[in-house]
Amino acid sequence: MHLPSSLLIAAPLLATVSADPIRIPQRDVSLVSTSTQQLAVRALPDSPSGGYAPAVVDCPKTKPTLRKAQDLSQEEKNWLSTRRKNTIEPMRDLLKRANITGFDAETFMNEAAKNISQLPNVAIAISGGGYRALMNGAGFVAAADNRIKDTTGAGGIGGLLQSSTYLAGLSGGGWLVGSLFSNNFSSIETLLNENKVWDFENSIFKGPKEAGISTVNRIQYWSDVAKEVAKKKDAGFETSITDYWGRALSYQLIGDDMGGPAYTFSSIAQTDNFMKADTPFPILVADGRAPGDTIISLNATNFEFNPFEMGSWDPTVFGFAPTKYLGANFSNGVIPSGGKCVEGLDQFGFVMGTSSTLFNQFLLANITNYDGVPDVLIKAVDSVLKEIGAKKDDVSQIIPNPFLDWNNRTNPTADSLELDLVDGGEDLQNIPLNPLIQPLRAVDVIFAVDSSADVTNWPNGTALRATYERTFGSISNGTLFPSIPDDWTFINLGLNNRPSFFGCDVKNFTNLKTQTVPPLIVYVPNAPYTALSNVSTFDPSYTMSQRNDIIGNGWNSATQGNGTLDSEWPTCVACAVISRSLDRLGRQTPAACKTCFERYCWNGTVDSRDTGAYLPGFKIADAHAQDSGAAAIGKMVNVWSSVVVGVVAAVLLL
Repeated sequence: MHLPSSLLIAAPLLATVSADPIRIPQRDVSLVSTSTQQLAVRALPDSPSGGYAPAVVDCPKTKPTLRKAQDLSQEEKNWLSTRRKNTIEPMRDLLKRANITGFDAETFMNEAAKNISQLPNVAIAISGGGYRALMNGAGFVAAADNRIKDTTGAGGIGGLLQSSTYLAGLSGGGWLVGSLFSNNFSSIETLLNENKVWDFENSIFKGPKEAGISTVNRIQYWSDVAKEVAKKKDAGFETSITDYWGRALSYQLIGDDMGGPAYTFSSIAQTDNFMKADTPFPILVADGRAPGDTIISLNATNFEFNPFEMGSWDPTVFGFAPTKYLGANFSNGVIPSGGKCVEGLDQFGFVMGTSSTLFNQFLLANITNYDGVPDVLIKAVDSVLKEIGAKKDDVSQIIPNPFLDWNNRTNPTADSLELDLVDGGEDLQNIPLNPLIQPLRAVDVIFAVDSSADVTNWPNGTALRATYERTFGSISNGTLFPSIPDDWTFINLGLNNRPSFFGCDVKNFTNLKTQTVPPLIVYVPNAPYTALSNVSTFDPSYTMSQRNDIIGNGWNSATQGNGTLDSEWPTCVACAVISRSLDRLGRQTPAACKTCFERYCWNGTVDSRDTGAYLPGFKIADAHAQDSGAAAIGKMVNVWSSVVVGVVAAVLLL
């Protein structure tokens, strides 16, 4: 929610910062000129039905099967063999620009190129939190993307995205990841200039702008949504509220007519840039809900969707099904003799909706508040609720259950014909860390972007703490995670108001003879740098100015105001990237990195005092309040519009 206006007036505008003006990234004409071309080749509309409905098809000669989660899939291994090599040059550039005193980046990368096991393995995780998470996460991704001009200049962290192997999201963060990959992994810059996506001024209840906002056009919009979902039902597949939510969401996130009803998540694997491993590996996360359960706990099974597979590393299910063939009648891991295959159940919007089912209830509560919502939609939703029951309005159903009769001893849904999935943050693990801490993926560092709404819609480490606490149970399957303090310690030590590192010293992990060192966590919490970005999770619409301010705030969070708050921040990012590799090689930590770790690593200090209401002030300045032009800080509309820099500089000098 928004802070009261009286508190905004009283809030301090500044932290102690340099008086130097904030660098403003400028227009990159070359990127603008290729935006249409970049968006022309997207995730493929390869549903065999040609629309939203899945379809029964002949199986390939070798029928798809499930596999146990004892290793990475062969497809992921093959892809990684190329991707890891593709990260070498952008990482070399990132490390050389960091200019770490006492560290020879060129020699380090040359050695890593000869032995990929030495190469740092980087992941980025984008939390849930609705549009707030999408926009704040977009700011981080933009700042890390070397395709955007000036991200590789002083204070920039451009190239971190190109150096990353994995990019995971859940709920609102999953919308960001899904939108990137359904639009050919276009840059944030390109998406902001593409008229068909990321226009949040019209909420999903009103429909896209090109349809107009009249009652007549709204009827057409919602009628189209209902008709596409009805096609799935008519084809013999069960539907849920998630189908309607995912369909409506796609109109905002997928830049094709009607939100690309035929686009599938598995089609990412067929796109040129993914096949060449020119992008990170996308993962979306959902939680399993066992039959009869209504409360999701840390013991809930965590599921992931990736272009090749959907399944879980948890000991409950401990298996994966091919994403492309979800909907086929698997039993004990195989399709019975004479059985057919199914394609298209992994429709892109449905997968994004499955990771964000928390919003199903939001859809139900608001859909009748708008004129023009047709009776056909209301009747269809009522029919779904009668079939599944009100207690399942937050559920995404995959029927038939691909894990039927699979791992019967521990799988809670082994005898269920349906697999119920819910929002990936319902177990409080609101950052998609679980897929990235699996030892088989050997991730060294995770940049965890947290836009959770823990306290006055700011994060307080709850998501990190949930993943940490989960490692104490058998559900974690032996994975480790750095120690995480309580919520008041986060607030009182400022760990939720600036980047913080967790797990810096590997000597703190005592079971390393039988377990693998977990990744270093670089926690990047949403905080008020240049905008009050703590908007409500359930705000359905944003003006262009609000959207751009929040994305700009995310950029400033990622770069520490382009180095204004800490000129050594790019060095510290690089130190985090190489930390685990240096430890594996038995090499000394450079002095510059020791300084960074002293500054950003949590040292074990605890301060659990209840210090009252959490009302943080601006870390740089309220760019929007000072001048309408200054709101363009970090803004990428008309590709990083020019800004009245002097206004902001004057504020910093007050």
